[in-house]
Amino acid sequence: MPARKTQAIRLLDAKRIPYTATVYGDAETFHSADEAAAILGIPLSTMYKTLVVLRETRAKATPLIVMIASNTELDLKLLASSLNEKKLRMSTQKEAERLTGMQVGGISVLSLRNPAAFDILIDERARDLETIHISAGERGIEIALATTHLVALTSAKYVRATA
Repeated sequence: MPARKTQAIRLLDAKRIPYTATVYGDAETFHSADEAAAILGIPLSTMYKTLVVLRETRAKATPLIVMIASNTELDLKLLASSLNEKKLRMSTQKEAERLTGMQVGGISVLSLRNPAAFDILIDERARDLETIHISAGERGIEIALATTHLVALTSAKYVRATA
């Protein structure tokens, strides 16, 4: 089934970046990144989830978008150390949705209303991936694209975010 044109897909089309978009569900059917990878038949290590992390020490500091493989867990202490931050915390679902304008489970770094409002980070394990799978900005649609294109397009910085 052809994917609906999400903001992320329109951005990739406009930049002429090659990708493949796949619909594996609908917006009402929530699938975790693990479930999505199983449905799509791809390794968990190539399906990346997008998390919103907040700095605890500076109230007005830029929130973080952190992309990690779905088969890993975010290590907040390791991430804080990588960023020379004292303390980080996961956003609540309400905070993540308010900040990104997207539903949890469908947050995409390529669909942010104002990407400059975030520090965009990707776990260093992604360096080894030729192709990465991320949300298209809507639950039930994923995008596969070259990791180098994702990093260049988002100006993501590689960090140690998982143990």
